[in-house]
Amino acid sequence: MKAVNVLPEGYREIYSIDLQKNKKMSVKVNLLAVVIAVAMIVPMAFIVPIYIAFDFGDGDLAYFARLAALFGLMAVYMVLHELVHGIAMKICGTKKVKYGFTGLYAFAGSDDYYDKKAYIFIALAPVVLWGIVLSVLLFVVDLEWFWIVYFIQIIMV
Repeated sequence: MKAVNVLPEGYREIYSIDLQKNKKMSVKVNLLAVVIAVAMIVPMAFIVPIYIAFDFGDGDLAYFARLAALFGLMAVYMVLHELVHGIAMKICGTKKVKYGFTGLYAFAGSDDYYDKKAYIFIALAPVVLWGIVLSVLLFVVDLEWFWIVYFIQIIMV
C-alpha cells in the first residue's frame, strides 16, 4: 500500500462522487444515514430504554452533564475520526494530509492517489478502531451513559 502523486499510465476515472456539488446524491447519502441510525436506535431502545440517559430523576446537573457530554463528545469524535483517516494516509505513504470542514462534512485528504487496498484501509480505519473502542465502552459505562456512547457510535455511520 503506497501513496502516489501521479496516476499510472492508462488510468481512467470510472465513477466520481462529489457530495458538495451533487446535492441529490448528498441528500440520498444523508437519508441513508438516517435510516441506518433509526435501524440502530429502535431495537436498542427495547434493550436499554432511551429515557434512562435523559431522565431528570437523578437531578438537573446529571441530566445537563450527559447532554453536554453528548454534544462535546460528538465534536471530539469527528476530530478523532478524521485524525485516524490522516494517520492511515500517513501509513500508506502520504507526505501531507489536509484537514478541514466544508460546512457539511469534516474531512482528511491529500493530493495523493491510492490503490484499492490502501483506499479501503484508509476508509475503514476509523470505523474499525473507534467501533471496537466504543463497543467496549458500551459494556463498561453506567447505564445512564450507555446512550451517550451509543449515539457517538451511531454518528460513525
